[in-house]
Amino acid sequence: MSELTLFLDPATRQALDDLADAQARQPEELALDAVRGQLREEEARVRAVAERLALAHADLLRRLGE
Repeated sequence: MSELTLFLDPATRQALDDLADAQARQPEELALDAVRGQLREEEARVRAVAERLALAHADLLRRLGE
């Protein structure tokens, strides 16, 4: 695993620490879960857009592939 440093404003850091404490978890675990969740959501959004574009332009894509 590689390391990443995040600079959080004091309010965000406090909120992260408070949530971690409430869930009996480490702040780093929560941050990693949040990043993974955001990546999944963004990947799904980009995939959906790509699929819509491919469907809308299927004829052109087919002709380009010939």
